[in-house]
Amino acid sequence: MLTRRSLIAASLLVAAKPAFAQAPAASDPVSILTAIYTRAAKGKGDGGAAFVTENKAAKAKYLSKALVALWAKADAHTPKGDVGPIDFDPVTNSQEPDVKSFKVDAEKTETDKAKLAVTITGHRNDRKPADQIVRYDFVLEAGSWKIDDIKGSSDGEAWSIRKMLTDSLKN
Repeated sequence: MLTRRSLIAASLLVAAKPAFAQAPAASDPVSILTAIYTRAAKGKGDGGAAFVTENKAAKAKYLSKALVALWAKADAHTPKGDVGPIDFDPVTNSQEPDVKSFKVDAEKTETDKAKLAVTITGHRNDRKPADQIVRYDFVLEAGSWKIDDIKGSSDGEAWSIRKMLTDSLKN
């Protein structure tokens, strides 16, 4: 039988237990991409996902340290007044973003690396099937998953953000 005295004793025991603050679990790559594409698909799906790369804080939030450093180096190498090496929205793989729906597939997952593919369906049907797939390489850095490369194709021509940034340094 639960008495008032036993209830008080039980509540004191619970209160006496040390509270262990749990660190929030690192978001997994699927969750990260789902959040990005959900935001990109809002409204008419034409807002794009430039928010991922729009400034230093956004890049630090979403991209690996190595990719952020490479991007900064490539931007610094760009002549004043010229467009940077990335002149489109790599997340939506287009100059004019069009995201109606999307599907995220984990292709390969390891303890500290992951490869995912996102298949984008737009409101318009003017893109080749291969151009509707954007692939992501993720790395685990300090307990958080970060994008280390974004790959896709445009009009059947393969591209990689990391390669485009690296190639821009050769000019």
